[in-house]
Amino acid sequence: MIAASASFTTPIGYQTNLMVYGVGGYHFSDYLRIGIPLTLLVGLTTILVVPVIWSF
Repeated sequence: MIAASASFTTPIGYQTNLMVYGVGGYHFSDYLRIGIPLTLLVGLTTILVVPVIWSF
């Protein structure tokens, strides 16, 4: 669930990204430039927080 909602790397990953892609004049590389660090941040945060909330 968390991984499915963390699709920042491409404009194809989420509907809102596709809506602003053409109108905003964005390029595919814009999504990569911002999306890769954001995806890594969300992944790291998830790895750290999930075991605290749902202990194994």
